[in-house]
Amino acid sequence: MEAARESMAALLDAGLFASAQTLGCFLVSSAGSSNDAGMSMKVESLVLHGDALYGEKEFRRALNAYKQAMQYSRSIPRQAISNTRSSVSTTGRSPSPNSSNLLSFNENEVKFKIALCHSALCEHREALQEMEGIPSKVRTLKMNLMLGKLYRISRNSRSAAVCYKECLRQCPYVFEAITALAEMGLSAKEFSLLFLQAPNRGGKLPSDSVDPQRWWNRYVEAQCCIASHDYKGGLDIYLELMQRFPNNVHILLEIAKVEAIIGRNDEAIMNFEKARLIDPNIMTYMDEYAILLKTKPDYTKLNKLVHDMLHIDPARPETCVALAAMWERKDERKALTFAEKSLRVDDRHITGYIMKGNLHLSLNRPDLAVTDFRGAQELRADLRSYQGLVRAYLALAKCKEALFTAREAMKVMHQSAKALKLVGDVHAISSSGREKARKFYESAIRLEPGFIGAALALADLHVAEGRNREALMLLERYLRQWANDSLHIKLAQVFAATNMLSDALSHYQSALRINPQNEAAKKGLERLEKQMKGVDPDAPEEDEDNEADDIDADQDDAELL
Repeated sequence: MEAARESMAALLDAGLFASAQTLGCFLVSSAGSSNDAGMSMKVESLVLHGDALYGEKEFRRALNAYKQAMQYSRSIPRQAISNTRSSVSTTGRSPSPNSSNLLSFNENEVKFKIALCHSALCEHREALQEMEGIPSKVRTLKMNLMLGKLYRISRNSRSAAVCYKECLRQCPYVFEAITALAEMGLSAKEFSLLFLQAPNRGGKLPSDSVDPQRWWNRYVEAQCCIASHDYKGGLDIYLELMQRFPNNVHILLEIAKVEAIIGRNDEAIMNFEKARLIDPNIMTYMDEYAILLKTKPDYTKLNKLVHDMLHIDPARPETCVALAAMWERKDERKALTFAEKSLRVDDRHITGYIMKGNLHLSLNRPDLAVTDFRGAQELRADLRSYQGLVRAYLALAKCKEALFTAREAMKVMHQSAKALKLVGDVHAISSSGREKARKFYESAIRLEPGFIGAALALADLHVAEGRNREALMLLERYLRQWANDSLHIKLAQVFAATNMLSDALSHYQSALRINPQNEAAKKGLERLEKQMKGVDPDAPEEDEDNEADDIDADQDDAELL
C-alpha cells in the first residue's frame, strides 16, 4: 500500500479531497502487519484520511481519524514512529502545500489539526485544551494565531495578547493579530517596539522601517484610532493611505465600514460601490452595505446586491444578513430567521447580532434585543450596539439602564457627537429632562455642525415644548447648507402641525424629488392630501368590502404612527 499512500499525499496536495478520502477508506481498512512498522503505517494512513475528511468539511469524521492516529501512536515506540514516513496535509501542514516530501509523524501537528476540527464544530473549549498541550517553544505562526483566537473567545485577554504578540514577532504582517491587539488596547508605540523584535527574515518590515511615516506604521495607527473609537483620526489616516495605494479594496472597505458606523451613510454607500467596481465578487462587509441600502432606502440596488451575493457564496454570514435586510420590509419574521442563520454560520459575526437586535425591536421584543446588542458588545462595542441597547432599554421603560448605557457610550467615545445625542435622547423621554436633552443636542451640533440627526432631535424637542417657530428656523438653516430628504420631511411635519399645509406639501414633494423611494415622505404626503381635502387622516377607510384591505390599512397607519 506504499504506492497508494504516496498517491493519497499527491491527491491532498492537489486539493482532490473527495478522491483522497475514498482512497483513505482503503488505506485505513488495509489488513497490515501488527509489528511496529505496520502500526506506524496505520497511524500515517489515519492522519492522511483525517486530512482528506477535513478538506471535505467532514470535521467530526476527521476528528475521529486524528484521535485514532494519536491513540495508535502512543502504543508504538518513538524510534519506530520517527523512522516511518508521514504525509502532512494541506489543512494544517508546516511545509508548503505543494510539497511532496513525506515527514515523520508530528504529534503536535496532529494536535493542532484536532483543535482545528473542534473549532470548526464551535467546540472552543476542547480546541483550547488541545492547543494548550502543544509546548510554546514548538508553536508555529498559525498555531499561535489559532491559540490567540481561542483565548480571546474564552475571554482570557492576557494570554491572547501573548499569543498575538508572538505572531507579530514571527511576522509583522499578521493582520488578524494587529486588529485583535488594537481592540485589546495596544498603542501604536507599543506596536512599533514589538515590530523591532521581529527576526531579520522574510517577514521583517521594509528597509524604510526607521521612517515614522511609512505606510505600515500609519496603517497600524489607523487600527488603533478606530479601536479606541477615534473614528475621525482613523478615517484621516486611511484617506492618506489611499493616496499612496489608490484602488486598494481593503482600505476602501475599512473607510466605508467606519463611515457606516458613525452615520455618514451616503459616503459609506459611495465607497462600498467603488469597492464593488474594483472587485465585483467581494463579500467582506457587504452586509453592512446591504443595511445602508435598506436604510436609504434603495431597494433596487439592495435586490441586485443580494442577487450577486447569493451567486458568489450563499453560505456566508454576510449573505444571510443581506437577505435579512431585504426581507425586513416585507416579512420581519422571515428576516429574523436569516439573521439567526448568520449567527449559526458564524457565532462571532457582529453585524448579525446588530441586525437581529433591530429586528427584535421592530417585533416589539426589546427583552431579546438587549441580549442581541449585548452579544455584539462582547465581541466589539461600537456606536450601533450602544444605540440599540438604549432603544431596547427605553422600550422596556428601564430609563436608568438606558441613561447608564448612553453615558458609557459618551465616556468611551468622548469626541462623538452621536454619543452626546444618545444621552440627549434618554433625557428627552421625560418632560423634566428636556432642558438637559436640549443642552446635549446643542453640544452635539457644536461638536459636529453637520450632524443632521442632532438637528432633527432638537427640532422635535422644540415642537414638544410648543416652540414651532424655533424648530422651523433651525431646520431651514440646515436646509440652506444640506439638501437632505429627512430635513424636508421634518419641515413638512412641523408645517402640517401648524396648519401651513401648502408649505408642508412643498417639502414632502422636495423630499421625494431627492429620494423617490422614501416611504416616510410617501405616507406623509398621503396623509397631508387627506387633511387638505378635509378628511381625518386617522379615520378608518369607508370601504368595508375587502376585509384584507382594511387590515393592510391598519398596518400602514401603525407604521406611520
